Amino acid sequence: MNAKKKTEPSFEEALAELEALVERMEDGELSLEESIKTYERGVALGRSALKALDAAEQRVRILNENVADPQPLDADDPDADSA
Repeated sequence: MNAKKKTEPSFEEALAELEALVERMEDGELSLEESIKTYERGVALGRSALKALDAAEQRVRILNENVADPQPLDADDPDADSA
């Protein structure tokens, strides 16, 4: 038997679907069973989004470890990008 492996949505896809689910639930037109299934999907999407954020944070940490002295950019300094 071949089991299909579900791929997790990207952070942006998860966020967009979460927003759509919230709108559906706020409309108040879902049955109790539909509301529960929608909530369950929202929890799964939330976990997926958090996982994506954690992975991105880890990548940034790794990148910063490779920089001798990382300095934050000052958005108000017009010369900040010329260094």
